[in-house]
Amino acid sequence: MGRKGHGRYGKHSRRDRRKKKGGIISTVILIVAICVFAFSAFQLYKIFNGYHKGESEYDDLVKLAVTEDKGEQENGTDDQDGSRFSVDFDALRQINPDVVAWIRFDEPAVINYPVVQGSDNSEYLSKTFKGYDNTVGTIFVNAYNHADFNDRNTIIYGHYMYNGTMFNELEQYHEKSFWEKYPSFYIYTPDGNVATYQIYSVGVVKDTSEGYTYQFADDAAFASFLEATKASSLYDTGVEVGNDSQIVTLSTCTREGNDDRTIVHGVRVNVQPAGE
Repeated sequence: MGRKGHGRYGKHSRRDRRKKKGGIISTVILIVAICVFAFSAFQLYKIFNGYHKGESEYDDLVKLAVTEDKGEQENGTDDQDGSRFSVDFDALRQINPDVVAWIRFDEPAVINYPVVQGSDNSEYLSKTFKGYDNTVGTIFVNAYNHADFNDRNTIIYGHYMYNGTMFNELEQYHEKSFWEKYPSFYIYTPDGNVATYQIYSVGVVKDTSEGYTYQFADDAAFASFLEATKASSLYDTGVEVGNDSQIVTLSTCTREGNDDRTIVHGVRVNVQPAGE
């Protein structure tokens, strides 16, 4: 009888130990899950807080440096959206002497940013115009182009941000209907001028594409570049380009985040004093 009683006690004891062990494992799993959730939530907070800080900084720069009058002009030289627009580059230089331009698309686009040129093409990938570390970075000109936009092809890079800022809206040019509504963009320079660029090609290409060529040995090499950019376009714009053309290429990542890029090529069609 004693042995039987001892057996029942041992059986209960093992069961209790298993329950206790199972409870500990469940508690550990719960704690790990809470930690993972908390870490993920913190990472999301950092991402969206960075987005917010970056967006706020660039909104402040617009307020500081941009003068815009949406009234109609008598000379008919308005931008497509009917506004006179000028940039105070002296104010911008006090914040960042690397500023070389301001890029703007017609409303309702939000592409309306200062453009810098760093010492290399990585400097402004994660640094804002004011010098803060932030994944939004800054819109920047290829470090190996001249800063006056007089090269045959000047490349401007910007991030594809998931909150719709920076160069995110270039993706909308994948649809020809969007290009038909907004076929141009504008680049304002410190000499007081604004250049209008008509988009002639929109493509999704590899980051090693010929569309990123910025130096040309001769006219034949440039003609080859122009043909390649037109051939890679998602649709035919009918816009003419030639050996006397000056191109600005806008580049951003795609939604997939691989080595594909959205690339928008514009040809300069007009230069005039800004704000007139």
